[in-house]
Amino acid sequence: MFGSVTVVRFGCREPAASSFVELRPARLCRVVLNGQELEPGALRANRLPLAGLHEVNELRVEADMAYSRGGAGLHRFTDPADGETYLAVHAGLDSAQRVFAAFDQPDLKAPIIATVTAPGSWTVLGNGVARPAEPAGAPDRIRWELAATPPISSYLFTMAAGPWYSVRSEHHGTPFGLHSRRSLGGALDREADEILAITRACFDRYLEIFAEPYPYDSYDQAFVPELEAGAVENPGCVTFRDEFLFPSTVTRAERQTRGMVIAHEMAHMWFGDLVTMAWWNDVWLSESFATYMGFEVLSEATAFTGAWSDFALARKPRGYDADQRASAHPVAPGPDEVPDTDAALSAYDDISYAKGASVLRQLVAWTGWPAFTAGLNDYLARYRFGSATLDDLLDCLSRASGADLDGWAGRWLRTAGVDTLAIRRDSPGAGLVTHDGSRPHRVWIGVYDRAPGDAGGLVLRARLPVSVEADAAAAALPPAAVDPPPAFLLPNDGDLGYCKVRLDPRSWAALTAGLGHLADPLSRAVAWNAVRDLVRDGELPPRRYLELAVMHLPAETDTTIAGPVLDFARWTIADRYLPRPQRGAALAALAGLCRALLGQPAGEGADGLRLVAGRGLIDSASGPEVAALRSWLAAGRWPGGPDLDSRLRWQIMLRLTVLGAVGRPGIEREAGRDTTFAGQQSAARCLAALPGLDAKRAAWTQMFSPAPAGEPSSYQLAATAEGFWQADQADLVARYVPRYFPALAEVTERRGPAVARLLVRHGFPHHAVTAATFRSGEEVLASTVFPASLRRLLDDRLDDLRRALRVRMAGALPPGDPSRAG
Repeated sequence: MFGSVTVVRFGCREPAASSFVELRPARLCRVVLNGQELEPGALRANRLPLAGLHEVNELRVEADMAYSRGGAGLHRFTDPADGETYLAVHAGLDSAQRVFAAFDQPDLKAPIIATVTAPGSWTVLGNGVARPAEPAGAPDRIRWELAATPPISSYLFTMAAGPWYSVRSEHHGTPFGLHSRRSLGGALDREADEILAITRACFDRYLEIFAEPYPYDSYDQAFVPELEAGAVENPGCVTFRDEFLFPSTVTRAERQTRGMVIAHEMAHMWFGDLVTMAWWNDVWLSESFATYMGFEVLSEATAFTGAWSDFALARKPRGYDADQRASAHPVAPGPDEVPDTDAALSAYDDISYAKGASVLRQLVAWTGWPAFTAGLNDYLARYRFGSATLDDLLDCLSRASGADLDGWAGRWLRTAGVDTLAIRRDSPGAGLVTHDGSRPHRVWIGVYDRAPGDAGGLVLRARLPVSVEADAAAAALPPAAVDPPPAFLLPNDGDLGYCKVRLDPRSWAALTAGLGHLADPLSRAVAWNAVRDLVRDGELPPRRYLELAVMHLPAETDTTIAGPVLDFARWTIADRYLPRPQRGAALAALAGLCRALLGQPAGEGADGLRLVAGRGLIDSASGPEVAALRSWLAAGRWPGGPDLDSRLRWQIMLRLTVLGAVGRPGIEREAGRDTTFAGQQSAARCLAALPGLDAKRAAWTQMFSPAPAGEPSSYQLAATAEGFWQADQADLVARYVPRYFPALAEVTERRGPAVARLLVRHGFPHHAVTAATFRSGEEVLASTVFPASLRRLLDDRLDDLRRALRVRMAGALPPGDPSRAG
């Protein structure tokens, strides 16, 4: 435990009224309000009543608080590599009260001053510049003072303490810092130049976009262990998962993703931190804006000019998927629909991020960039250091653009679901974009001709704008799009819209022959999404996706395309959408494709594509590849490839474990050579994947039985859950499938919803695509009172299972004409 002393000074508009402060202590020691002692026993749940308030009040709370291992409050981590300990505050959504007493809601903002007593060898980081102030009365202790912040919400407070390894610089007079645990110091040194270059470039671009100067006194980026989120936008001190300090070889797409996260969190410094949502129903607005700006600014200001291709194929499909589940909701819910933080936690979803960012991109297509940024700057100036709502932003954007955006917002932000735009060519020289939906769209139509002398190649003739009115059933294609008749018409080319697309028969034939030959990666991403949608909607047999991947990926040069296509083929098509008897052939086809990609000659993007292919081959390996994987481990490299780093070695170990080619002794030997925290997680994943009843029983106990001595690390628990279910071991784990849902209800009661959510995210039996599995889940949902966020997560997994069942049934029917779908 740690000691926490909080002093809160606050006003009351109605003297003599009552309120409450929020606190989750291990032990509440003392409470003093305006000089009067209060009874600590008055604390109920997390609320401490405050009665008889004055116009100006001072509250002092002294408490002992519990450290966290699950990422809420003050998280404590001891690095197995060197025994050093690190602390970091994770205050959102309502976890600040696990660290200090707070009026814990987003529209109550105040300056925060913090002091920290820490070991003399430690460094303390926070929202404001931290300086050692004076000795703490012991030779091995130092007292640190964190500079007062501007007004911020309690959920945005952070503090990180430990023997950090730091790289410091300055940009435009603002101190910049990068920080990691000491054992990752070498990785930070290797990555610092790229991270700082991206940080400076994005910082400069935001200073061009926003009239408001950077609002805080410093900009630290701390790569902290066991962060629950990917990154958190704490003002002045962003925290990232330390997996972003790549200890292993990664692709350009993975570096681009890290760059986007840097740009995303920096956007929050203005949108979310400087101006904060008034209530949790507008959390989507903060996250959608940061996602949109992250991709836009990264593509404008850095060498990662193809960032929108990554969004189109790796991020946006998550929004499409979420928007077609039973739990789909409008991008912008009303305040009554998000009554508390548990409901708000449900709103941190792919509709908030992926769909919301897509909608903002479509909004920019409607207003134009100059009007959009003018409206943003009006909004930031009006509400700086305060709180605002969606209506406030729309008012500012309407004034700047001269357009009434209420109707647009009603269609796009306050309704759920995905529209479909389809091409129809009924006669030569004429054509339509048909519209199934209720929203207005401004998109580009890509017009392509066959390349001379190449039966499969497609050459862009033009991209032509098309506007589809909200309630219109169709819009005419521009004459230049159909005269002379092109080989291929691609709706939403450039991906400015948020919609599913369907092709006419001629375009479908051209696409199947020429998908890999579209020159623009963003066009290829839109085309691959169209094929993916057809499979998910049961209008194209899953095996056809595999066939198209085998046909076209050998020509691919961009890892942002190759990676997602291979992942969907491996983990969704092979493991979920194809019947079990067809899975072996699918894995063999994928392994053959990956071997072909590994054998490609050097060229543009060759190293990254070889890495994607090598990973894909490992994950798709079956009996014939076992000997090859063993030889790779023994040699420490794959043929013609890089030396195997720790990540690749553990990936091979996991696959060999699943296939029964490696046992516990082999896993323990590999863990002995990799004593890092990442190595511990990988070993836990492999141990849970062992194909034996004893191993499965032990893993199940770790997942669902009461924790014997405090809750284990959430990362370790997630690794065990990830290793447990394996499609290759379907018969072995079949006995656990019907036990999963009742066990989930029990673990929610015993260990809390946070653990249960983790076991749904990382430990759902996706491979068990049967009606019995679905019924078992539905029965538990109907009979158990789950918290809203957990119920939503479980319901979504069951919805995906229902879709997989439908896809399997559709795949067993004679194929239709996918060009006529939609």
